[in-house]
Amino acid sequence: MTSVQVDNENTTSEEGYERGLGSRQIQMIAIGGAIGTGLFLGAGKGISKAGPSLILAYAVAGLVIFFIMRALGELLMYRPVSGSFSEYAREFIGPFAGFVTGWTYWLFWVVTGITEVTAAAAYMQYWWDIPQWVSALIFTIVLYGANLISVKLFGELEFWFSMVKVTAIIGMILICLGILTLGFSDAGDTASVTHLWSDGGFFPHGVGESLMTLQMVMFAFLAVELVGVTAGESKDPKTVLPKAINTVPWRIAVFYVGALIMILSVVPWTHFQPGVSPFVAAFEKMGLAAGAGIVNFVVLTAALSSCNSGMYSTGRMLRDLALNHQGPKVFTKLTANGLPLVGTTFSAALMMVGVWINYQWPGKAFDYVVSFATISGMWAWIMILVSQIRYRAKADRGELPRSEFRAPGAPFTSWFALAFIAMVIVFMGIDKDARISLYCAPLWALILGVSYWLLKRRNPEAAAFRKR
Repeated sequence: MTSVQVDNENTTSEEGYERGLGSRQIQMIAIGGAIGTGLFLGAGKGISKAGPSLILAYAVAGLVIFFIMRALGELLMYRPVSGSFSEYAREFIGPFAGFVTGWTYWLFWVVTGITEVTAAAAYMQYWWDIPQWVSALIFTIVLYGANLISVKLFGELEFWFSMVKVTAIIGMILICLGILTLGFSDAGDTASVTHLWSDGGFFPHGVGESLMTLQMVMFAFLAVELVGVTAGESKDPKTVLPKAINTVPWRIAVFYVGALIMILSVVPWTHFQPGVSPFVAAFEKMGLAAGAGIVNFVVLTAALSSCNSGMYSTGRMLRDLALNHQGPKVFTKLTANGLPLVGTTFSAALMMVGVWINYQWPGKAFDYVVSFATISGMWAWIMILVSQIRYRAKADRGELPRSEFRAPGAPFTSWFALAFIAMVIVFMGIDKDARISLYCAPLWALILGVSYWLLKRRNPEAAAFRKR
């Protein structure tokens, strides 16, 4: 641990935040962070394109995510700060990298908030014929209000949101297992693990189509890194964060690989369609109408959970930028209970754009924003990996203290993860539906480049690293 780290017994972090997130909250934020619309809604499109091979895609991508999270864990134990990826990029790559990372991760969560509120509005139509934009507006306002009370309330909301998701998925796995072994429900006579290879094979549309689903698969894992943003508000980061990160393998094994194996064994993959939650569709095929309604409530909870996380993280990223003279000074202000009010309010206002998107294109809104969220979210992963590689090199030379939570196999695992992300970006360029994000990326890079140049001319401190 370094001198910038605070004593675990302090109730206020060096950045001014309240250390209100306890162990059980951090653990559930870590577990629930990767369970969102990418799994519950996006998996329907993935199944229709790749069939059972989507299971393998989740497993391989999950291994890469574990490498990323262990790289992040090594950095967090070196210096746990709320700025997280932006701070590490600023220290180990340069001030411009910190500037780009902070603003890009902020944009990622704004766009993700739009994505999640879009999905939540779509789920509401399962019960009532409410215009998507109306539901999106209500959800955005309610979650914004919840984030203005205290970080403890945020932690409690995420704890119970995650508890609902985790309980539901485990329950669904047990029901599917019961159908496979006992044969009850409408799907009992046909349920069989042979569906994983008998309906056109494990790769029914070829390996190429399976590889093209990696964009959606990686989107499903976005937000696992959120645990890094909570470092500045965790009561005991040295103990809690490593435990949370080490849950990544079994999270992926159970909630992604295990759940999909069960679903696709009970219901053939050919019965699933893009845009329809595979979990809801599976219960409907089983003849369990009540189960479908329950699952729809759960996926609604998952979407609101991710949007809530977006509200939380955007204010923290804006404040970190402002503290480093790379954002408007007004974002540094905290409320009496340690909340970045101005940054959260500004971000929530931009999330209202999602309401307009739902009004203009209710059927296409999810597809429009998911690809851009993927590329901007992966930038944070790239910065985590590059920062960890450079930190490890300095630590091995004795220039910096070694982390107490070293990433196994690094730097080789970090280089492998970087190569995998590069491959996914190439596939996004090939996929006409995902290509829009690559068109937007150069424009965003140009905006950031010009903004940084102007900022540096007005305030030279923006180009200097200040280790806080």
